[in-house]
Amino acid sequence: MKAPKKGLGRVGVLAGGPSNERDISLRSGKAVHDALIGEGVDAVLLDVGSDIRNMIKREPIDVAFIALHGRFGEDGTVQNILESLGMPYTGSGVEASRLALDKIAAKQVFTDSMIPVPRHEVVSKTRYDADKISRLGLPVAVKPQFEGSSIGLSVVREKDALEAAIDKALEYDDNALVEEYIDGRELTVGILEDKALPVIEIVTKGKIYDYSAKYSDPETKYLVPAPISDAQSLKAQELGVRAHTALGCRCFSRIDMMMDSSGALFVLEANTIPGMTERSLLPKAAGAKGLNFGALCIILVKDALQRRKQR
Repeated sequence: MKAPKKGLGRVGVLAGGPSNERDISLRSGKAVHDALIGEGVDAVLLDVGSDIRNMIKREPIDVAFIALHGRFGEDGTVQNILESLGMPYTGSGVEASRLALDKIAAKQVFTDSMIPVPRHEVVSKTRYDADKISRLGLPVAVKPQFEGSSIGLSVVREKDALEAAIDKALEYDDNALVEEYIDGRELTVGILEDKALPVIEIVTKGKIYDYSAKYSDPETKYLVPAPISDAQSLKAQELGVRAHTALGCRCFSRIDMMMDSSGALFVLEANTIPGMTERSLLPKAAGAKGLNFGALCIILVKDALQRRKQR
């Protein structure tokens, strides 16, 4: 145990929640809680249910560290509740969180900001333009509008499989995204204090970074810094910061992108509350800059408290 940290107060690590990413959130929350305790911080792990207001009354805290992935935690809902309580919290605000989790809205923000994205079409339970989708060609990626962690994701390589993939995505949301599949290298850029960290390349056994590849496949590899040219790395970092800024994110996020065989980069999506275990991508990128996991968590707490002072 390190010497107690002064001036941070009691940190409530919000984890769990009602989303499909509950189990992953609990992992992140426990890792953050343990890291803060190891840094000498007074921290409590809170398994968030529907009545977060009473939970905070029962367990008074001075600042909330949000480790909630998916809906409720990343869509602006918990951020709105915390703001109504006057509680400082880590990460992006209500509107940026809402935009980033909504893959369709985020794509529009990126397009309006001249950030390159794959060609795509929106489908819904009542609207399905087969001609427009066919013009995307194959393969395509099909994704629910709001889910994270690749939940509901399909990569379709045969025309006959498209309808089933769309139906699968629409089990989670009323709308889904059908997106041109970029065959290339998967990169991610962590953002910390609104600046880009070293680029990571993700290498998977099956070429698809799906739920299994993220959380259970031991053959998934993370190369940091990514083995790409300095020019490509700088371009990826620039795009990461631009995407983070366009959505209005603050302090930290993780921007996922693809690089095709010609070296062209395409932004896929932004994560306002990326995984927060020592094995997760944002901590790996921070580690490449010499910042250990505990120090990373302290930076995020201090940022939340500093914003309160500024207000």
